[in-house]
Amino acid sequence: MPKSSGYNSQGNHYNTPGGTNSSSGSSYHYSNSNGSYYYSNDNGSTYYNSGAGTSRYTAPSGSSSSSSSSSSSSGKK
Repeated sequence: MPKSSGYNSQGNHYNTPGGTNSSSGSSYHYSNSNGSYYYSNDNGSTYYNSGAGTSRYTAPSGSSSSSSSSSSSSGKK
């Protein structure tokens, strides 16, 4: 995919390819006007951050995990 960037019809900025450490392939990255952002990587993984303290990662296998900085019990067992 050729490198490009711009804005979609919702006013969100995108970069292609835009995955972390990627300069080729079909990855892309959106920086949304509401402060959230989204990555889709060549290996099939995705990452979304709401910009408000919550995020979601989906691995290439399809398993996903979410986190929230607003939860005081996060990461404690």
